[in-house]
Amino acid sequence: MQFLKEIFYLFYPNLCANCEKTLLQNETFVCTICINDLPIIDDNKHTNVTLMSSFYGKVPVQAVRSFLFYRKKGVTQKLIHQLKYKNQPEIGIFIADWFGEKLKKSNIFVDVDYIIPVPLHSKKVKKRGYNQVTMFGERLSDILNIEYKSDILIRTSKNKTQTLKQRFERFSNNKTKFKLVDTAFFENKHVLLIDDVITTGATLEACANELLKTQNITISVATMAYTQKD
Repeated sequence: MQFLKEIFYLFYPNLCANCEKTLLQNETFVCTICINDLPIIDDNKHTNVTLMSSFYGKVPVQAVRSFLFYRKKGVTQKLIHQLKYKNQPEIGIFIADWFGEKLKKSNIFVDVDYIIPVPLHSKKVKKRGYNQVTMFGERLSDILNIEYKSDILIRTSKNKTQTLKQRFERFSNNKTKFKLVDTAFFENKHVLLIDDVITTGATLEACANELLKTQNITISVATMAYTQKD
């Protein structure tokens, strides 16, 4: 079996998502050199305030954490592109392994009851084959020992791909509609809402507004990446 794997690897080598050089067999998605270039976000007061600023005056969020800075043409953008459009949902696991351990050590989400993903519309799931945050969320669930719940918050309208949106559309919550199938399920619970990237925060804000129809709910946010402002 190992021999067959080596033969397959010889003809179909895996490439680094960033530099596109051939990965060694012990490397996953990103080569050792490019891993050192990953823009990991420091967990400090300054960055935490920056992350929270996307939601100030809009929705009450207890805490926000992101793992990587997202920059145009940077390694994070390439990873997320591979994750969403190149049928590599396992990249979510790769990111969650690092991020989950970091969150576990910080105890920031120790009182969270459920992890819930920003949902995709069923038509988009059918077209893509997966929600890009599913494996990310499931691995975080394993690491943090928090139940993953993906069937209570659903998307009721299909919107354009984020990369095709005009800037003003990102601020319009009526472009992206969500619905709680059970407004009592999360009563008196702390939920961790997860997504791939915070850009303007509009999508997460729309989700949070729907979640706030639940009495006495506490909302926190965790994403793979945060778009770094110029």
